[in-house]
Amino acid sequence: MGCILKGGGGLYSRLVVGAVLLAAGSGSRMGHRPKCLLELGGVPLIRRQLIALSGAGVDELVVVLGHHATRIEPVLRDFPVTLVHNPDPDAGQVSSLRLGLQALSGKIDAVLVALADQPLINSQDINDLIGAYKKRPEGTLVVQPEVDGEPGNPVMFSAGVSEQILAGEAKIGCRQWQASHPEAVHRWATVNLRYRIDVDSPEDIEALAARTGHRLRWPADMATAGAAPTTSA
Repeated sequence: MGCILKGGGGLYSRLVVGAVLLAAGSGSRMGHRPKCLLELGGVPLIRRQLIALSGAGVDELVVVLGHHATRIEPVLRDFPVTLVHNPDPDAGQVSSLRLGLQALSGKIDAVLVALADQPLINSQDINDLIGAYKKRPEGTLVVQPEVDGEPGNPVMFSAGVSEQILAGEAKIGCRQWQASHPEAVHRWATVNLRYRIDVDSPEDIEALAARTGHRLRWPADMATAGAAPTTSA
């Protein structure tokens, strides 16, 4: 699939990467506010993720929205992304993942699945993950960061795995596929804690500030829990 380019060492195939960014959750533990709109340095987390993915040269971006879609969409208007609405986001993350995979063009070699609530992921982190995927052990099809023995995100897998997930039952997502094919999963050991950091609750926000000095803040119109709309379309 990847086009053939000429580099200093001769001919090589360029990996064409599509990314699915999941941002459909209700944020119930955040007072039903969208976690992805928390701001670091005045920039919403979802924009920081898109900047990281774009900066790493990801070829195609799909964002899956659900709850709070009407509030999130304006933040994304100037990005060249495909927006997908999950009509039933409460069905779980697997349903959003499958919708995102379906929306990719099919002209890709690998898929990177990212979460919109990871505040510290940057372009270098994405580049490093793509590099680990390119260098993965023969026979493996999925690469997941592993920090101190614990799984991290984003996760990257072949277009073939994406096809197999979509050909399976509606309850099958990346995690379920990995559980059924452990021999095809490469746990990429890294000391980069950014792959393990996400924010699910106010306590996580405080822990991040205490641990790193990075303070996340809500936009002014969402400073009060429950201030954001929960419309899914």
